[in-house]
Amino acid sequence: MFIRSAAVVLSGALALSALAVTTADADAGQGDTEVTQVLVNNGKSVVVGATATKTVTLSITASDNSGIKDAYGWLYHGPFDNPDGFAGPGSDTPLTCTPVPGSVTASTCTADIKIDPNATLINSNAGTWHVWTSVDANDFDFVQKDSAGTFLMKRAAKLTANASPEPVAAGKVITIKGALSRANWNNGTYGGYAGQSVKLQFRKAGSTAYTTVKTVTSDAGGAVTATATASVDGYWRWSFAGTSTTGAANATGDYVDVTAG
Repeated sequence: MFIRSAAVVLSGALALSALAVTTADADAGQGDTEVTQVLVNNGKSVVVGATATKTVTLSITASDNSGIKDAYGWLYHGPFDNPDGFAGPGSDTPLTCTPVPGSVTASTCTADIKIDPNATLINSNAGTWHVWTSVDANDFDFVQKDSAGTFLMKRAAKLTANASPEPVAAGKVITIKGALSRANWNNGTYGGYAGQSVKLQFRKAGSTAYTTVKTVTSDAGGAVTATATASVDGYWRWSFAGTSTTGAANATGDYVDVTAG
């Protein structure tokens, strides 16, 4: 277990996603110091690709009747007493704290964290992560939480779409093919994502909304295919809603010109 001294922050290059603060009591502390909000990437899911580094912001808001002196925080995956991944600003490096406007007791402390999938990310790291934090007040009160909240770290997904023939006569059948793949953090590439529900969608030319036409399951290599009757000009695409470990993806719509039969 990690014991609070002035602060303990472990560094690393791994990934994170949207955070939900727990209401559990602090694991250690004294006085009235309280963590009131913890956010990663402004509460939005963070989806990391196969090779590109991504920067996200860790934000911890805390309060104490004497005001906040400093705060520390880092992210980890796995059990707290034996984690298998870290991400943070560095050992003994405090977050940057700024008083909350209009408040003499609360501050928001932040740090930008770089997520490098080429460093130590592996596929088994996808899923639930935790935020550890320790906050010190000006009157020497403090609070430490082993898990101030949890968040999801996801592997990026990609989708393609190709409709044929183009152009096509009204009333004729077209075939729409595509491929669903996702980031493989083990080798820095994208690989086919099998057994997933993928929606075939259509958007009429001149409109802005896609409508789902049918749903299919990706095959062993991630391929998807379906047929549909062409009636008007428009865009065909595949759409994947994502999972708890993989981000959502929409293919770029493939425009089909429909001519008079």
